[in-house]
Amino acid sequence: METHEALISRRSIRRFLPTNVAKEKIEKILAGAAFAPSGHNIQPWHVYVVEGEKKEKITNTIIESIKSGEVKNFKQEFDYYPTEWFEPYISRRRAVGFELYKLLNISRDDYEARDKQMQENFYFFGAPVGMFVTMDRRLAEGTFIDLGMFIQSILVGARGEGLHTCGQVAFTRFHTLISRELNFHENEMLVCAVSIGYEDTSAPENQLRVDKLPFEKFTTFLK
Repeated sequence: METHEALISRRSIRRFLPTNVAKEKIEKILAGAAFAPSGHNIQPWHVYVVEGEKKEKITNTIIESIKSGEVKNFKQEFDYYPTEWFEPYISRRRAVGFELYKLLNISRDDYEARDKQMQENFYFFGAPVGMFVTMDRRLAEGTFIDLGMFIQSILVGARGEGLHTCGQVAFTRFHTLISRELNFHENEMLVCAVSIGYEDTSAPENQLRVDKLPFEKFTTFLK
């Protein structure tokens, strides 16, 4: 796939087909992502690829913690979203949520259905492959820039292989459980999860198309 097409066709898929993904494709995606830039070439990322029983075990452990109420004891190690939202960001955030629930025919006050849809994150939206990306928590905030470029390389690289993805910060709240399952090192911090597979084009949630600003709106050219 041509690079520009890979960039503009990347989007968050929320329902995947159960079709297996060849290991060679995953390896090629990661081999490409390995060339992502990082400050002083420290390459601060580590990736855990899960499939089959291991992926299912992680799902079951998280869902059980939600059912038992244990989830109340968990919190993310870093703030991904602001404590208080403000414009223009809050409107953009709401627009995505409203459109997604509209496609799924979930009303604003149907909290049970909303919670159920939220929990689809932890089933990897049906994807056969999941990835967990970590970094050493002793590093500085700037390392998140490196991780962002690395993760984007995975997402775009997946498009080059005819695959789709969904980056998921939702998993980071459960880093204690995931760390236990994947045997993280002492200072490993979970930064992001990625579901990867083939898009279920019949799923209504995958009809979601979000507005992107034209580059003229966020770019200033100077001479």
